[in-house]
Amino acid sequence: MDWLIEHPEVRTIRVAAADLNGVARGKRIPARFASKVATEGTRFPFSVMNLDIWGEDIEDSPLVFETGDADGVLMPTERGFMPMPWLEAPTALLPIWMFHMDGRPYMGDPRQVLAHVLKRYTAAGLTPVVATELEFFLIDDSGKTLRVPPSPRSGKRRTGGETLSLRALDAFDAFFTQLYDACEAMDIPADTAISEAGPGQFEINMMHQSDALKAADDAWLFKMLVKGLARSNGFAASFMAKPYDIWSGNGMHMHFSVLDAAGNNIFNNGGPEGSDQLRHAVGGLLQALPGSTLIFAPHENSYDRLVPGAHAPTGIGWAYENRTAALRVPASSPAARRIEHRVAGGDVNPYLTIAAVLGAALNGIEDQTPAPDPIIGNAYEQGLPQMPGTWQEAIDCFATSRQIRRIFPDELIDTFLMTKRQEIHYMAELSDQEQSELYLDTV
Repeated sequence: MDWLIEHPEVRTIRVAAADLNGVARGKRIPARFASKVATEGTRFPFSVMNLDIWGEDIEDSPLVFETGDADGVLMPTERGFMPMPWLEAPTALLPIWMFHMDGRPYMGDPRQVLAHVLKRYTAAGLTPVVATELEFFLIDDSGKTLRVPPSPRSGKRRTGGETLSLRALDAFDAFFTQLYDACEAMDIPADTAISEAGPGQFEINMMHQSDALKAADDAWLFKMLVKGLARSNGFAASFMAKPYDIWSGNGMHMHFSVLDAAGNNIFNNGGPEGSDQLRHAVGGLLQALPGSTLIFAPHENSYDRLVPGAHAPTGIGWAYENRTAALRVPASSPAARRIEHRVAGGDVNPYLTIAAVLGAALNGIEDQTPAPDPIIGNAYEQGLPQMPGTWQEAIDCFATSRQIRRIFPDELIDTFLMTKRQEIHYMAELSDQEQSELYLDTV
């Protein structure tokens, strides 16, 4: 409550949790009832965490009619109140997560699932250090076709990608200045911003941190912030995997290392190759990759990004300092030795993605899973075994994966499968334009 007391101008509160697709679900509450929700939480049905991408109930879900559409209780996370700088009226956001009435975590809540994975690390005396890199497009969606917004500075539109272009960043300097100010106010550790390969495409990196749950919160909140702030500036921002057919898509790359109880990086052996534990983590990640593809590519549009030669990995392999590989070990000082997981699109749920990566890596470390030899050269030309190439194939692999059953609770697996099976059924009725309109703001 301290932040709210320091901001008496706040008139309303939003309480929000991430559903399986990462969509914020919650309520608007008058500020005078803030202390009540901060101490007692709020309630809404368990089924709300299991809605499809349209916000509809899952047909035949046991969470709906079978249980009387029962409520769970949602309590504030450690984050507490924070501003929502993209709204005109002074407003506070209170992130929440779901529990059963008896206090047990609800394992259909993506944030609870990540906390479940992190408890395995704690039990092993280990701490993951995590950072994300989020790509997004700024888009003018006011016409029949998507295009880059005109520069607020010059009034001109970029016609192509300008990788690492300061001119492209400076064209939207007012927006990025607002964005960094908002990140500071929301305690989101936004670091470097760059212009990417597509027109109006940018990437912002988050700082590494030893609280993986906060890293996921930061990524989820950042996506909400970017989309909201863009709309307040008169254009859209989208994290959908592939807004344009001819340009590269959006990814959410994840870097991580693991510390032991003494604070030492277990991936560091003093040399550039990394430790045995690094290779075991790689082995676990590669072994789980077919089953976890649905987490990293959860939507129909996701598979337009995962094609050979499109700056997104398709083969199940790893390499040192090689961006064509699914797993990259970047060049760094030995103390900073880490793994970069490059498969996830920008359209993912950050909680599920970080849980899938960390869970698979820990499986490999615990089992001492061997890694194949690292590839050298273009991964697309190595004849590697391939990740699922279609949404249906990814759903089938997720449903049957032993590695997934070891990472995720049954309740999460069952509800996620029901959600994706319903979505793939009804998505077939939509045109490409209707799909684009659906995903543009939602994911």
